[in-house]
Amino acid sequence: MEGTAAPITKSAAAKLVKRNFLEALKSNDFGKLKAILIQRLIDVDTVFEVEDENMVLASYKQGYWLPSYKLKSSWATGLHLSVLFGHVECLLVLLDHNATINCRPNGKTPLHVACEMANLDCVKILCDHGAKLNCYSLSGHTALHFCTTPSSILCAKQLVWRGANVNMKTNNQDEETPLHTAAHFGLSELVAFYVEHGAIVDSVNAHMETPLAIATYWALRFKEQEYSREHHLICRMLLDYKAEVNARDDDFKSPLHKAAWNCDHVLMHMMLEAGAEANLMDINGCAAIQYVLKVTSVRPAAQPEICYQLLLNHGAARIYPPQFHKVIRACHSCPKAIEVVVNAYEHIRWNVKWKRAIPDDDLERYWDFYHSLFTVCSNSPRTLMHLSRCAIRRTLHNRCHRAIPLLSLPLSLKKYLLLEPEGIIY
Repeated sequence: MEGTAAPITKSAAAKLVKRNFLEALKSNDFGKLKAILIQRLIDVDTVFEVEDENMVLASYKQGYWLPSYKLKSSWATGLHLSVLFGHVECLLVLLDHNATINCRPNGKTPLHVACEMANLDCVKILCDHGAKLNCYSLSGHTALHFCTTPSSILCAKQLVWRGANVNMKTNNQDEETPLHTAAHFGLSELVAFYVEHGAIVDSVNAHMETPLAIATYWALRFKEQEYSREHHLICRMLLDYKAEVNARDDDFKSPLHKAAWNCDHVLMHMMLEAGAEANLMDINGCAAIQYVLKVTSVRPAAQPEICYQLLLNHGAARIYPPQFHKVIRACHSCPKAIEVVVNAYEHIRWNVKWKRAIPDDDLERYWDFYHSLFTVCSNSPRTLMHLSRCAIRRTLHNRCHRAIPLLSLPLSLKKYLLLEPEGIIY
């Protein structure tokens, strides 16, 4: 009969109910959500495909090849979506209807999502209803490993108070503890909390790196080329907790190597004062001073002269004299660094490689310094004052930093003995 609507098919009706269910979740219409569930029109654990460009809902194993479209959407249950949107009322309705609390349709449980979203209320509710605290995501992370922002610190504390394992390593190729994660992301409050609740200070990941090594490496924000005070604070805290300052990773690099790679004089000073050995060599035979040399030209925020000064005053071996042109090549725009290194030798003769290593514009800009450098490093001997400095330093060796400040000498002479740069060589 004309004008009569065609009957809705069973498939169309199911799609309509699913759409209404999803809309209720998104709008936090918990009354409508409850009515749908009471009528048993849809399974409480129905899986939806939703937008997830930031991969909050999804978790994949390391090494998996993923087509691009997979990363723009994800599968999720109502619990995941309630946590994602922060809709506590909907979350409670779903749990009252026995939603599966540890479901992982795309690799993460609702608790993982709650921690990543830093939603403390959702974390508490999920824990109250039996969420597994130490459950792994498909990528091998526990809920604590998803607490990576300052706003998620309270979530991490809640989990630990309820019994989460603070030393549980990721189930992947990194094998990192929550303490490694907190050190990486610069969460000093969380580092202190974990240690107070039994975290092993010198736990190692799959690369034999300790949390101290991790915090040291990530103290430099590479994109901004800025140093992080939070990471510096974490390193100070870990050293106060008796972290091993000379721990070596699988490439034999110590935290001092990593600080030197960043040209981070603050951390280098901290490590050396805590007993770091200045001459430890990595798997390639490089000590910390070689690391500073390698990166001086690409660390615009650094003060390399302080790095060299610290190492030499703590007994670091000097750069092999025939390789001194590499110091000039790396530090040509930082004459103070060159001055510190050259003054560590009793005498060193220049060669043609030195001049080739200096761009013309820097040679002109720092002419007074370079003129003094080439004059002093010719055939004439250094001054008696300089030779006396070298004799004193040779006697004190790795005690220079500690013994020289105790000498009964004017401050200017102490600075001279400690290789404080003056802007010219004589």
